[in-house]
Amino acid sequence: MSKRQTRKMLELMASGEPVQLTSRMSSVKKLAKLAFVAQQFGYEYADVRQSGGNNAALTMLLVPDPGPQARTRAAQNWAQYPNAGDGVSLPPLVPDAFELLKARINFDLTGKNAQKNMGYGALGGTVACVVIAFREGGSSDDFLISGIIWLVLMAALGIGFLVTRKRNAKFAARLQAAGFVPMADETGRVRYLPPGGQLPGHGNPFGAVPGGYGQPAPGQYAAQPPQQQPYGGPQQTQQPYPPQPVPQAQPYAAPQAQ
Repeated sequence: MSKRQTRKMLELMASGEPVQLTSRMSSVKKLAKLAFVAQQFGYEYADVRQSGGNNAALTMLLVPDPGPQARTRAAQNWAQYPNAGDGVSLPPLVPDAFELLKARINFDLTGKNAQKNMGYGALGGTVACVVIAFREGGSSDDFLISGIIWLVLMAALGIGFLVTRKRNAKFAARLQAAGFVPMADETGRVRYLPPGGQLPGHGNPFGAVPGGYGQPAPGQYAAQPPQQQPYGGPQQTQQPYPPQPVPQAQPYAAPQAQ
């Protein structure tokens, strides 16, 4: 996690709108650290996706958390770390919360959708091997070579499937032990959400417009640092969040203390 990425994230969070962070060099560990910082200042991890192509990148979605505990935590952290915008003066990392975020991000990246995609890959590889054999002439030698290629491909996909399934089971067990609940969206994709949480969007949370996800209008919960009091004047407790009515549609329950 670089200082530049953290500063940029906090700047975007000041708008109070959903924030997308994309980096070609990002790792799950870096994204989990950024998501942890975001949680300390009024935002919540929502989803992550991986782009295709040669320049694969991870894109993480963060949304405002209107829960009272999240707002209180953000106010306390801005008061205790007024220079957090520099990307360095940040709350210390809590190992348990960090590991849960890593588990959520990993599961979202390699959940049952990834296993389904491997099945499609196996089917496509089988068809491709048959087509190659016919294009090369359709002789017994051509089919033999295509069969060898098919066996190597199936072995690689089988190993990948087993490894992915084992990893997903480990992440799911960790999240369930922490009280997270599995929920499937309209496409059948399974996500693990905090108790009482709701899925952000309808099948594709990245396709929603700013201010969506059942969140307040942009700017209503902007993560702003507290203003400094003049010297010599009476000290007042600064609240970075003005009192607002709690929205009825909340996609995420207040995060539990780890």
